[in-house]
Amino acid sequence: MNAIKSFIAIVTLSLAMFSTVKPVSAHCEIPCGIYDDSVRIALIYEHISTIEKSMLMIKKLERAETVDYNQLVRWVMNKEEHAKKIQEIVSQYFMHQRIKPVDEIEKEKFAKYVEQLTSLHQISVFAMKAKQTTDEVYIKKLREMVHSFEHAYFEGHTH
Repeated sequence: MNAIKSFIAIVTLSLAMFSTVKPVSAHCEIPCGIYDDSVRIALIYEHISTIEKSMLMIKKLERAETVDYNQLVRWVMNKEEHAKKIQEIVSQYFMHQRIKPVDEIEKEKFAKYVEQLTSLHQISVFAMKAKQTTDEVYIKKLREMVHSFEHAYFEGHTH
């Protein structure tokens, strides 16, 4: 009887553990050779628009005569999740897989490398700032930096 109870406890615990595991959504790091850089840029722009919509809804809900805290929390969580997705694309996709280190001796290539890394870092920081506030200035800065990165990255780049 104790063996059956132990077995049931182990199965229950295992199911509980595996039901909380989240799948990783980042592109593989095998490397598989399957990349679509322009899709990742489009996704970043879509996440920015979603963050902007979330900010507007948060402000609207805060001004309501009766605040719907459930909806307010959902929009805050949505804003933060999409900012996190931008950071994941910047880090997991571009910085880990697509931007290759360049030796300083290759002055022109190194300057482009630094420009790309700087843009990606700024995008990541502005995404973090968008998590912390509803200040739409970060939406503008995100769009500007993604546009900047896009030009630095695709200029002379085969994709």
